Amino acid sequence: MRVLVVVDFQKDFVDGALGFPEAAALEGPIEAKVREYVSNGDMVVFTKDMHDADRYPCTQEGRRLPVPHCVDEEGSAIYGSVARYCNEGNTVVKDRFGSEDLAARLSFYQGRFDQIELCGLVGSMCVLSNAVILKAAFPEARIVVDAACTASPDPEMNSKALDVMENIHIDVVNRQN
Repeated sequence: MRVLVVVDFQKDFVDGALGFPEAAALEGPIEAKVREYVSNGDMVVFTKDMHDADRYPCTQEGRRLPVPHCVDEEGSAIYGSVARYCNEGNTVVKDRFGSEDLAARLSFYQGRFDQIELCGLVGSMCVLSNAVILKAAFPEARIVVDAACTASPDPEMNSKALDVMENIHIDVVNRQN
């Protein structure tokens, strides 16, 4: 069995508070990937970034990234056609870049999967953080990031994040050089 983790493909990261043009272009490729995993009987898990509007400005993230995002139902919703595959049973809610809860949830299935693939947003922040957590939690699983299904507002930073992931033996596929 394989696991696909769709990281924070949410309205606020696509066309909301922190949206950027390249993010919207990922809708079709991410939906196709989710559909492939579902049709193969593989597992799909979504992460959803969510923040308390009152508390966010007081957090380290809020001080360094002072743009309120994912603070309400609309902004935190999974974006577009990908949303039809997301439900409470396959979603991990988080309030930071990386999610230890994601690793804990997948640990229940340890030994049943040999690959975890990540896609989504933002490549240089949340995708990177979750890939590192999963690599540490499952050192013998193949961890894959599909470069064609992730992006960052800063393409250079996204490329550097992909370099870092490759350096720690995460397989980056579909990378354009």
